[in-house]
Amino acid sequence: MKVRWRIGIWVAIYLAVVAFAHLADRLILFPSTAEIPAGAAVRTFIPFENGQLEIWTAQSRLAQRSGQVDAYVLRFYGNADRADRWVTDEADAWDDRAVEVWGVNYPGFGRSTGPARLARIGPAALAAFDALKSRSGERPIVVFGASIGTTAALHIAAHRQVAGVILHNPPALRQMVLRQFGWWNLWLLAGPVALQIPRDLDSIANAKTARAPAIFMLAEKDEIVAPRWQQLVVNAYAGEKRIISIAGANHNSPVEGAAVADLHRALKWLLPSTGRE
Repeated sequence: MKVRWRIGIWVAIYLAVVAFAHLADRLILFPSTAEIPAGAAVRTFIPFENGQLEIWTAQSRLAQRSGQVDAYVLRFYGNADRADRWVTDEADAWDDRAVEVWGVNYPGFGRSTGPARLARIGPAALAAFDALKSRSGERPIVVFGASIGTTAALHIAAHRQVAGVILHNPPALRQMVLRQFGWWNLWLLAGPVALQIPRDLDSIANAKTARAPAIFMLAEKDEIVAPRWQQLVVNAYAGEKRIISIAGANHNSPVEGAAVADLHRALKWLLPSTGRE
């Protein structure tokens, strides 16, 4: 009886942890709130779920010189990263286009209202897109995501009309959790974590629905999101796509070398020139 009683207690504890501990959020998300220098980027906020989303914006030099924006880039970053860190530099990288970059901090990141939850990423992504769409009018919007940010980008691409999508090291999140991490814990941990990943972030399902042209940038030696998980998303994507393999690159390696030229060619295909250059 004592053995059964103890087993019952452990089972009850396990079920309580699974149900109430937000395992997926705690194991996958790594929010930060410290101030980060943002260069010339401008901070703004949009309403979201009785709170706010922090958005950082910056324009390319051509947009600044011309006083006009021809296209917008809605940017979602990797886990443990922030928009404030990158938006200014990324706008400069679009110097041959009159572009404005909108970088989004997920709920619980930066000054976006918490808590940080996977279930809030999809709705936050749509809220950011809708706010940008109200400003962009008929001008094109390209959605750009890196790592976990690709789940937000694909959710938008599956539910809104976008001019294009850029996906850098996209994880098939649920499949990766189950197949890569399940074996060593007999799926007692990986199973509940995978089940708690919301449907909004199912990149395979969203990729099958998305029709906008897409650029995939894939790190050849990604140690975090192994190429086989990225390839699942590539294979599922229903729209026309261009694939850039970044030779020798790890998950957080910068895009450099031959991949830069490949990216510029792909961007000309994704977002044709307006003739302003």
